[in-house]
Amino acid sequence: MFEGFTVEDVRVSDAALHVRHGGGGRAVLLLHGHPRTGSTWHAVAPALVDAGFRVVVPDLRGYGRSRGPSPTADHRPHSKRALAGDMAELMAGLGHDRFAVVGHDRGSYVGLRLALDHPDLVERAVLMDCLPISEHLRRADARFATAWWHWFFFAQPGVPERVITADPDAWYAGDPAVMGQENHDEWRAAVRDPDVVRAMLEDYRAGLTIDREHEEEDRANGRRLTMPLLVLWSLRDDLADLYGDPLEIWRDWATSVAGRGIDSGHHIAEEAPRELVDAIVPFLRRGGDA
Repeated sequence: MFEGFTVEDVRVSDAALHVRHGGGGRAVLLLHGHPRTGSTWHAVAPALVDAGFRVVVPDLRGYGRSRGPSPTADHRPHSKRALAGDMAELMAGLGHDRFAVVGHDRGSYVGLRLALDHPDLVERAVLMDCLPISEHLRRADARFATAWWHWFFFAQPGVPERVITADPDAWYAGDPAVMGQENHDEWRAAVRDPDVVRAMLEDYRAGLTIDREHEEEDRANGRRLTMPLLVLWSLRDDLADLYGDPLEIWRDWATSVAGRGIDSGHHIAEEAPRELVDAIVPFLRRGGDA
């Protein structure tokens, strides 16, 4: 995987990030979701390099081979603000003062926070398979809780750690024929690590508490994304089934938003990498609005 990329561990404030980066041209930061690592982008990142971009692929704090501080009662070390701060510092350290961000699933929440907190750094944003956390929770009903029950299970203290680490191979299913063998092996090693499992759960605990508070403060203060935003979602997942057109919700958060569904299951970068690259490259190259 990632032939020709530099692979290194980069220290940023109170975290150590495992990072792959390569290529040349305008910088693009790729942020993975749960329970993946940066290797989920193994088919997408080289295609973006071939398209003329400088691509940076980290493991998020606590995921994969990246490490952050121990959890705290307020979940602040695993908040999206903390993870977004990691990304801002990482990109500055690599010499990128302006860049695009592409996030999937939990990585989209980090991308959203990065764009809200550091609009001077993010020139374009692609957010995949997500709405703002506060929008999910504001609309939460029995249908949502049934479909997305893991949000509330992961937030429980102590219990999910014991359940998941007792048999991570049974809890997290992945097919190497779809994921790619090396990506599958890296992901499988990560989810067998109790420290990684704890950090991934803290990501969700932060989501229901401090991250929600930060988003509600944004809305109260009228903060919106001012850079062009592209929203993509999996047609074989349930985002549109739950909410209808996701763009209608995102228009309250961004001044320039476009997007569409992609014929894929949830892990678009693994299941439909060519379609994903075809969707994002024109947007990343384009100047002006979405």
